[in-house]
Order: sequence, then C-alpha cells, then structure tokens
Amino acid sequence: MRINLVALLIYISTSLCVQAQDTNQLTLEVYEGKYATVNAFILSNGKSVVVLDALRKSDETKGLIEKALSKNLPITHLFISHGHTDHFTGMWRFRDQLPDTQIIVANENIRKDIKSYAIYMNNGGETEGEPALEKPLIPIEIDPKGFDYENTIALLNSYQFEIPGGGSLEVMTDFLPAEQDHMTVLYSKDLNALFLFDLAYNNIHPWLGDDISYDDVANWRTELKRIQERFADKDPIVYPGHGKPGDLSMLAELDKYLDDYVKVTKGASTKKQAYDEMIKRYPSYTERDFFLKWSLINHMRDKPDQLKSS
Repeated sequence: MRINLVALLIYISTSLCVQAQDTNQLTLEVYEGKYATVNAFILSNGKSVVVLDALRKSDETKGLIEKALSKNLPITHLFISHGHTDHFTGMWRFRDQLPDTQIIVANENIRKDIKSYAIYMNNGGETEGEPALEKPLIPIEIDPKGFDYENTIALLNSYQFEIPGGGSLEVMTDFLPAEQDHMTVLYSKDLNALFLFDLAYNNIHPWLGDDISYDDVANWRTELKRIQERFADKDPIVYPGHGKPGDLSMLAELDKYLDDYVKVTKGASTKKQAYDEMIKRYPSYTERDFFLKWSLINHMRDKPDQLKSS
C-alpha cells in the first residue's frame, strides 16, 4: 500500500491545529457560594485561569481557590465586578495565597466603592444579618495589618480585557447608579456569555437594602431594558450575580419584580404586609429573610412594625 506523504503531512498538521484550538478554547465554570447565594466564575483557556468575583465569606473562597487551582494552570487575575462585600470579601485570600494573581477592577470608581463599602462595614454597616467585615480587609489607614486598597487592586481602564493565552472580555461600565453606584458587565464573544453580576438576579429576591434608593430602582429598570435591547440579537447565556444562569428573559422578570416591589412597599401599611405580599407574588424566590427583609426595612423606615426571620 502506498502512502501519500503530502496527504499524511496535511493530516498531521490539521490534527495538531485542531488539538491546539481545543486546548485554547475558553471554558467557564460557575462556583456557587452558599452565603447570600452569590456566584463567582472561573474562566480558563488551557493556558491560564481568570476568576470573576471572590464571594462573601472567605471560608467559602477557600473552595473557590481550590477549584481554580485544580485546572493546574496559573491563576493570572481576580476580576472584582463591583463594591459590595458579597463580591469582594474573599480577595484577601487571593492576595495571601496567590501573590502572583493580580486583583483588578474596571476603573477607579469601583476601587473607591470597594474601599468605601469596606469602611462602612467596618463601622458596623446597617444590616445586622450580615457578618462583620473580615479583619484582613480593614484598610491599612485603620489597621497597618489590613488591606492596601490603592496598591493591591489594579485598574484595567479599558473596554477590553485580554485573557492571557487566548480569549477576551468586553468590559462595560456605563451604567446609571442602580444596585451599586458603579457596576461592571462583561461579555465573552467566545462563549456568548453575558456576566451581569448584580444587575441580574434569578429566582432570588434582589438586594434593595440600605444603600439603594427608589431612584436607584428606577435606574436599574432603565438599565435592564437597555441591556435587553443591546444584546437581543446575540441571545447570550446570562450569568447573574445571584442565582442560576439563564437567558435574557430573566431581565424582564426582574423588571416586573422591581415594579411590584415599589408598588407594594409604597402601598402597604406595615412591613409585614409588604413581606407577605412579595412572598405571595414570588413564592419560589429565596433570600426572603435576608435580602427581602432588609430591603423592606430600608424602604419602609417610617413603618413602626418589626420584621423577624421566620
């Protein structure tokens, strides 16, 4: 039997090319935190790993780091989406355990939000249902053994994040103050994945607590509609900050929830009445005794009754 040497070389070359492409293909793993049902995300391209957000309790972050390390690849970056503790608390473990991993945020505003919220939580915050700020996150101006926010958190200041080894993320920050004053959204063309972080919640009562006004809620609804219009033709997989992945329909449902929430809280005569009504309308939603409870306390301060966990 004769072997066509040219054909054989083409076959070998093509096979190697396919294998290289498969190795560099971007993959995604969702890491579900138990506390506050908050998500973190692990991206890998076969050459490096990038982690998105760091969870609320650093004990849970241990598992996140172990999962990322199981890829047997360098973890080059930890990307923090915004300045709420349930997304940045665990970053001190990355700092201590993975000193070569760069902690980054999209811009200076988000870095300032993170530090400001850390100071707020260190002063007791307002939500007694939430754990105190972990000591390694106390700003170094308060405790020299704490966290140096300015020099530890790097700024991306770009509309594109190139993942070392292949793949990229489109970076969007042009949002009105909503769930937080400044928010990052990331889009992966490789995965057709839209990371909305806390602009999206899926089957979970959204956080509308101490730092979120009715104006912020109105802004949030505006941004949800804008995102739906912007990505309608792409039909991406949507990855929320809290809850399971889904599609763009979760944004319409969240918009309806926010509309209901405003009507209920402005119309109810007691916090308990509002609580019961929101549960009646959204019986499958979780975090009712954390997110919903403290949201109602925030927006119904003038009502004398108290809510207690069931």
